[in-house]
Formats: sequence, C-alpha cells, structure tokens
Amino acid sequence: EDANVVVLVLDARQDISEQDAHIAGFIVEAGRALVVAVNKWERLPEHDRDMLKRALARKLNFLSFAKIHFISALQGTGIGPLMKSVDAAYAAAMSRLPTPRVTRALMAAVAQQQPPRAGMNRPKLRYAHQGGVNPPRIVIHGNALDHIPDSYKRYLERFMRDAFKLEGTPLKVEFK
Repeated sequence: EDANVVVLVLDARQDISEQDAHIAGFIVEAGRALVVAVNKWERLPEHDRDMLKRALARKLNFLSFAKIHFISALQGTGIGPLMKSVDAAYAAAMSRLPTPRVTRALMAAVAQQQPPRAGMNRPKLRYAHQGGVNPPRIVIHGNALDHIPDSYKRYLERFMRDAFKLEGTPLKVEFK
C-alpha cells in the first residue's frame, strides 16, 4: 500500500496460481501502479511461451492496464525495459490532467458512445476534472449518474486511460 509502483514477479515455469491473481487483485484494490515481470522466460520452449501468454491474458485480464515484461534475472535480460516501464507507470500515476482536457475527453467518449437510458431518462455527463493522483481519479459531474451501469464506467475508464496514455496505472472514475 505504501509503494508508488509495484512489480509483480511471476515464475514462467509455474502456472499462474490463485495466490498470484489474489495478490494482483490486492494491488489493483490499493490503486497502485503495476508492472508485471515474468521471470525465467529463457528456459521455456516456444510452445510453452505461447501457452503462458494465453494464460496471462485469461487469468489476469483485469490487469489490462499493466505492461507485461518477459525477463531473465539470471542473465539480466529484459531488466532495462522493465525499469523504463516502472518509470512510465510512476509518471502516469502522478500525472496532472487539466480540467479542460478531461472535459473534452469526456465529451468525446459520450459522443462515441452515450450512456444507456435509465427508464425515461438518459444520464447526462456535464463535465469532469481530476480528483487525485496515485491512482489518477477522474470526477464526473452530471444528472442521473446513479443509473450508469458498471459496464459504461469501465468504458469511460478505458477511454480516459487511452486518451491520456495512462499505461501502468489503474484509473478511478467517480460520479457526482
């Protein structure tokens, strides 16, 4: 919880366990920036590498914001790019987003996909601003926001993460 960026190290020779997923979930719940390192990569045959990549995508799909690096701690390969991703994740977690740009990104997201109707009304998203850092928090103001489904909230999180290039950090969206 005190870390700015967490490096989750997984062993390539072992399956991704429930404990690995649980620790990753704890990192996301704490709102920490994250980089995933898969160690002992050099020892895997090509077929096993493909299977491991599919398993990572399936079992840790909730870490879509995190960069994954395949490293060898013994040989020292992949450590440089890993550390660059740690720096980038820290920069993304601490980034300051100007209110006009956040509001413009919100309007672009709504223009691309409006929130679903809730009965006779459609929720109106008026403006947005940054509400905090580490993790970045975006506060959206509007009407009937309590009717916005979680799927639309996830859409807004992905849209804002892409719009501001916030790779390596979770993004929190709040409605007021």
